[in-house]
Amino acid sequence: MKIRADILRIYQSVHTWTGITTGLLLFIGFFAGAITMFASSIDKWATPPSHQLSQVETTQYDELLRRAFVQYPESQNGIRVSFEEGQSPITWYQQGNARGLSLDKQLWHGTLNESGELEAHTSYINELSSLVDYLHRSAGIAGEIGHDQAGVYVLGVAAILYFVALVSGVIFLLPTLVKSFFALRDKKGASRFWLDTHNLIGITSLPFHIIIAITVIVFAFHDFLYDGLGKLYGDKPLFGREAPSAVEFKVENLPSIEEIMEKARAYAPEHQIKEITLSRLNSKGPSASIQLVSDEHLMRGPKTDFLFMNPYTFEISTSSVMNGDQGIWGAVVTTLFGLHFGSYGGEFGRWAYFIMGILGAVLFYTGNLLWLEKRRKQKQPEQSKSSRVMGKLTIGVAMGSLLGVAAAFALTKWTALTTININVVYMWVYYLCFGFTLIAAFVIGMSKTAIWSQRAIAILCFSLPLTSVIAFAIPSLGIWPATAWPSIGLELTAMILGVIFWRMADKTKHRAYYGEANSIWFIGQHKTECELQTQSV
Repeated sequence: MKIRADILRIYQSVHTWTGITTGLLLFIGFFAGAITMFASSIDKWATPPSHQLSQVETTQYDELLRRAFVQYPESQNGIRVSFEEGQSPITWYQQGNARGLSLDKQLWHGTLNESGELEAHTSYINELSSLVDYLHRSAGIAGEIGHDQAGVYVLGVAAILYFVALVSGVIFLLPTLVKSFFALRDKKGASRFWLDTHNLIGITSLPFHIIIAITVIVFAFHDFLYDGLGKLYGDKPLFGREAPSAVEFKVENLPSIEEIMEKARAYAPEHQIKEITLSRLNSKGPSASIQLVSDEHLMRGPKTDFLFMNPYTFEISTSSVMNGDQGIWGAVVTTLFGLHFGSYGGEFGRWAYFIMGILGAVLFYTGNLLWLEKRRKQKQPEQSKSSRVMGKLTIGVAMGSLLGVAAAFALTKWTALTTININVVYMWVYYLCFGFTLIAAFVIGMSKTAIWSQRAIAILCFSLPLTSVIAFAIPSLGIWPATAWPSIGLELTAMILGVIFWRMADKTKHRAYYGEANSIWFIGQHKTECELQTQSV
């Protein structure tokens, strides 16, 4: 396919500048998004087993709820019934609520002891997976605009430019696509290798990136879209609302949990019920929010589908279940959400999205490296100020965000031995690591910062399985080891990532001290003209 050279240069310029202006923000969003694919496993790994109480038999849930409602009347405003092994059978909030990231949430846990009496205690909620999700949605940009984080809107703008970069990049690559598609020419210099890597990842995962770009734009600006549609609808509400009930419902008349589950199974027979949250039980608007799981269907949420019904009348108000009563637009929204969250395909789907998310972060990182290589002055050691600044930003932001997340994971089980609020520790650790790495890149240089930060990330990754080894060796410490397969898988993945980052540090060090002298990476001794002539002889 032939395209005029001047047109190709325009598309190349558009691709370069849209990519370079958004790459670092998208790097954080993608690697954090990849980690959130295993949010449930992270929560179980990070939460001390002592926080969870033993499960009860299916026939005991009603008695457990009755006792909780009597002894803790506030639980009637909102109580969650979980059917998962390893989770407390009922929980309700003492402080905070289920929405958003909060550092001081307190949760009541309840179960029945051997005598049939209610046993309950409070614990904090570990927000490690929520912190990573916060980075995924906002890139860690603090502040709020309206009811959402400022970073959400910033990433929304970045996603628009990201979409432009995708389209322009494909057009620019079309003339050489067949020839260079699977080529990875590592013997033709770093620039050619990074270019081939960048192109290969970008083209092979193009549908994934288009879906992510479009859905991020919708997620960020949905309020503006609804406001615009509201102008067209006029006084007519955009979304239908149920008329308030004239009946005041009482918790004494609450049907059994089994009855509620039967209605949910009849509505979604191919789904499994994960949990039920009962809310406002003494009011005119009670609700049962039922979380449903299926590996065979697209799910609207990151982890589950949902079904809302009146727990007294079993009247269904809304649902995200495909082929349910959600209508055409509801099905479209569910499809978009499911494609963004990767909430389909079970474990295979989660791993596929995890790998594509990591490769997406690599795509943006290599894009920045390509920009630096292309502007490198090959005949003089002193590089341009713009190249030096962008190089320091690339290392500072990319390695700083990775180091902050790795440090949060590494400190999790050790901090649990203290009385410190672990969620506050997470925030301080992340932003201190991020800020320190970014400052270090500008003070001591990008190469030295890249080397020590990659070593530090590797060591922190190795510390996760090492902590479990210590926990097995010294049980009296009070640290819990990884025993469940998801937790073991998490620590094995961390060990593999540790090896990768250690090798990255080796490669970076070699290039910094022994690579091309006329480069922003070089920190070795520049040879004089006389030395070069002697070496040549």
